[in-house]
Amino acid sequence: MAWRIHDSVKRGEIDNRERGVVRGKIWLEGKTEPVVLELRGNAATDLAGCLLTFSNPGETIPLPRDAGFNSLQRGTVGDLTASRKVRVLDLPVEEAYRRKKEGLDVPEHMANCVYLEWFSAANGRVVIESTDYQLAISPPAWRLTPDEENQRRVDAEAGFNAFMQKLSAALENAKHEPPEEKEWDEFDYEKLLRESDARTDKYSELLDKYMDHPDRDRIIAKEMGWSWIEEALDSEKGRSSPESDNETEDEANDPREVDREADEEPFALEVPDDLPPLEPDPATEGVDWVREEDGGISHPLSLRAFNSSMDLWHKCKELGLGKLDDDDLGTLLTEFQITGAKLAGALDSLAYGRGLKDGAFIVACLKRALSYLHAAQAALEKVAPKKLLPGEIVSTTRTELFQIREEILRLMEEFRNEAH
Repeated sequence: MAWRIHDSVKRGEIDNRERGVVRGKIWLEGKTEPVVLELRGNAATDLAGCLLTFSNPGETIPLPRDAGFNSLQRGTVGDLTASRKVRVLDLPVEEAYRRKKEGLDVPEHMANCVYLEWFSAANGRVVIESTDYQLAISPPAWRLTPDEENQRRVDAEAGFNAFMQKLSAALENAKHEPPEEKEWDEFDYEKLLRESDARTDKYSELLDKYMDHPDRDRIIAKEMGWSWIEEALDSEKGRSSPESDNETEDEANDPREVDREADEEPFALEVPDDLPPLEPDPATEGVDWVREEDGGISHPLSLRAFNSSMDLWHKCKELGLGKLDDDDLGTLLTEFQITGAKLAGALDSLAYGRGLKDGAFIVACLKRALSYLHAAQAALEKVAPKKLLPGEIVSTTRTELFQIREEILRLMEEFRNEAH
């Protein structure tokens, strides 16, 4: 995955006043010395030949001490520009999400964004992206020629393609294709989940890169190997283009064409909007599900983990502590919260019947939740000697994590037995 460090940036400078070379310094929260850039290539037209200085007026987040971000970034330039156009919400994310769910318009506007991308030998792809930085750009010492601009685009694309090749290789290595006749066990599902992680990493990077590109869907589909989406897009384009009006009557009435287009157009299926909501099985209430105060349905263990993690977070807030005050405390809070989310993914659907998921798959998902819980336990033992938290909170949290762990192990054994 790419490094996105914009929230940790305090200030910086990017210097492309020498042709073919970009030098820079970036001061990050939590680091005493600036990160030094020594890159080959040129910035985009608006920054080529210029010195860019920038500062972050907002709150900064220190990089974790064990982040492994190298203080010397040697490599090649990607896209370096201060005039990338992006959509910016005109209201908080939570409010925008609520309005979208209710089918309301979400107000937004287009804004200039500083977008600094490079590819280093030490850390791969690195991106700094913000619409909030304060910028100053010097007059250009030189300007790109048309040939240099074309070469710059080719070089930037080559750098990103090389980065994507590594993600593609990771995805290929993670692919799991057992024999068709084999009955899947928890280990098969674990491999499937790792393959899913690798695919998500690749898709996320493509979406980040091409979010505002006019041909985003086609580019991403091609890179992901989703030929059926490309074909659907081609089919839609063909029906809306003038050339499609010139087809012969025989072609228009050919049933093979109708069938082919139906196969290629996955978006044509209409899902009824009046389907009754799923109802949990009343016979398994209290075992496979409980009803929350707001009426939602959760598994007892996922709800317990969620409530416990939030309770710890609130206690830390009352003490004036947050995730940014200590790396180990931040890890404890984060890993505990993720544990609850992973347990929800593994168990919450049981409310609607145990036959919806293979027992071996549930075991594989529970293993994932267990790994996050173990990380929370390890972080707690690092927090304890620092005396950041009162001894009583440390003790009750330790007990809670242990009891959740025991229940996860019990459920894993139960679903292993069901799988056999």
